[in-house]
Amino acid sequence: MTILKAGFNIGDIIIHREQNFRGVIVDVDAEYQGSDDWYDLFTTNQPAKNLPWYHVLVDEEGSMAYVSEQNIYNDSSNMEVEHPMLDDIFKDYDQGHYLPRQTVN
Repeated sequence: MTILKAGFNIGDIIIHREQNFRGVIVDVDAEYQGSDDWYDLFTTNQPAKNLPWYHVLVDEEGSMAYVSEQNIYNDSSNMEVEHPMLDDIFKDYDQGHYLPRQTVN
């Protein structure tokens, strides 16, 4: 059995490779947890379902996205994200990373 490690963490700021949006990760799924219908409708490059997927607050949109690890990369701009739910989830911003209000094991 192979144990996979997520390449990103809650609070990391990312950029989507194809859709070119920025956002901050608020949750991580070890593998795809959505429906087959959603996957077929909203994914363009058929990313792997058995790799980590992330729930992301999208910068300047007020929306949330569900993205695969293979479609994102770290944002090195050091710019904060603007989203109405940010203060509900994170307590602080420090050098390109948001610090969660609480952690879950």
